[in-house]
Amino acid sequence: MNRTVLLANSTSSTNELTKEMTKNVGIVQKFIDSINWDKLFATLLTKGISIILSFLFFFILFRVGKKIIEKTYESYAKRNSTSAARARTIKRLIDSVFSYIIYFIAGYTFLAIVGIPIGSLLAGAGIIGLAIGLGTQGFMNDLITGFFIIIEQQIDVGDNVRMQNLEIEGLVISVGIRTTKIKSVEGYIHFIPNRNITMITNLSRLDIKVIVDIRIVPEEGIERITEIIEKMTEHLAKEYQEKITQAPEVFGLVDLGGGNFAIRITMFVVNGEQSNIKQAFTVEYVQALTEENFTIPSTILANT
Repeated sequence: MNRTVLLANSTSSTNELTKEMTKNVGIVQKFIDSINWDKLFATLLTKGISIILSFLFFFILFRVGKKIIEKTYESYAKRNSTSAARARTIKRLIDSVFSYIIYFIAGYTFLAIVGIPIGSLLAGAGIIGLAIGLGTQGFMNDLITGFFIIIEQQIDVGDNVRMQNLEIEGLVISVGIRTTKIKSVEGYIHFIPNRNITMITNLSRLDIKVIVDIRIVPEEGIERITEIIEKMTEHLAKEYQEKITQAPEVFGLVDLGGGNFAIRITMFVVNGEQSNIKQAFTVEYVQALTEENFTIPSTILANT
């Protein structure tokens, strides 16, 4: 008796499950049958072709635009009144502006082809609109600051600069519409939003004064030491004449403090060559004095 009841219940459950599955399959089948497959394929084909053609159009426009910018840059750089650094800076800026415009228009076009209502989304999303507004404000600050940096020729690509408020010093590798890239002495690349740049010290605009101090022992004969240094200075001035803008001058004996004395040589050199010139002159002076058996003090300078 119990077995019969169990079999009846099992059969009833199976029938209900079968009916439910049949019902679900029927719903899916009705949904599939309701789809206009011809229209769907036609829409996918049309949008796919539109996307491909739009991609090709923007790709060609991007490449042609870059070629035009490159040609314009070459023509601009050939002008005698334009420095190479200035031309590179303007080219980087134009490249940046052009890329931003193409990316924005291309993105908007692709979304419009897909059918996403961009205007409605932006109008209906208050938080997103506020975020975009704040982002646009920062972007405009970057743009305006970058514009004046370029127009006033504050910095150019290749300049050595120091930004006091950010405590950053290094080589300018890019001045863009939104950011300026600085390569530090350590080799780090700093991406600086233009709105954060408040004070710039350009170290590459004028010739740099180089001071070379050769420590000596005055008791060994100041006149003879000065004579050797003057002779070597004449030789070095001819050897490095392309990098020296104002002839080296032997200033004479100077007191470094703490009982330390030196013969000082001063000159002006092309910006960026100061370290190389100072090292080269120091090596030659030391070698010339050593060959004449003069002593070059090696003790640590005492604090004055």
